[in-house]
Amino acid sequence: MDHILEMLSPLLVAATALGIGGWIFNNWLRMRHGYPLENSWGKAVYPRDNGEAQARVQLITQENAQLRAEIGAIKDRLASVERIVTDQGYDVARQIESLREARHDARREVTQ
Repeated sequence: MDHILEMLSPLLVAATALGIGGWIFNNWLRMRHGYPLENSWGKAVYPRDNGEAQARVQLITQENAQLRAEIGAIKDRLASVERIVTDQGYDVARQIESLREARHDARREVTQ
């Protein structure tokens, strides 16, 4: 009898490991494709639906919406600044200002 158990023990270990590996793989596939997990009686197990988790999700959703709105406003402001800077009128104003500074510097040299 002991001889039979010694011969079957590697087979039992392999079968147990294969069963556990298959169970893990099955659960991984179920989670990946959005199916609920099952308990030991085959009944579907869903995540707990408590008020605290829902409140947290709602707060995060509101914060996300506020941040998206803020980013949209920043993008609009940046587009306006880019339009002003690349506008030729801005360049002309800068050139006029540099000419005024040059004229002011020239007057200062003459008075000295």
